Amino acid sequence: MKVAISATGDTVESSVDSRFGRCSFFAIFDTDTHNVKFITNTAAESSQGAGPAAVQLLAGNQVQQVVSGEFGMKVKPLLEQLSIKMLNLQNGQHTILDVLKQFK
Repeated sequence: MKVAISATGDTVESSVDSRFGRCSFFAIFDTDTHNVKFITNTAAESSQGAGPAAVQLLAGNQVQQVVSGEFGMKVKPLLEQLSIKMLNLQNGQHTILDVLKQFK
């Protein structure tokens, strides 16, 4: 399974970004191989529709679950329609590595 985590930077020491559509990067973790790759969120600079564009980016990378702080109202139905699970991290600073440990 591939899991995308909204990230403030492109290393495992980066923080989880609370913003889904406007995060700078996505860490994509493959639970089968334990490989992690970072991709730039090309939707982040969109004047509008960043969330739906980010969903399409992740769908194109065969992501099956997304971890972020918040998901917008336009994003939730799109993720549900694509059968992509959402995990909402609330409160506190989490690093990408913290999240990866939960999946290993």
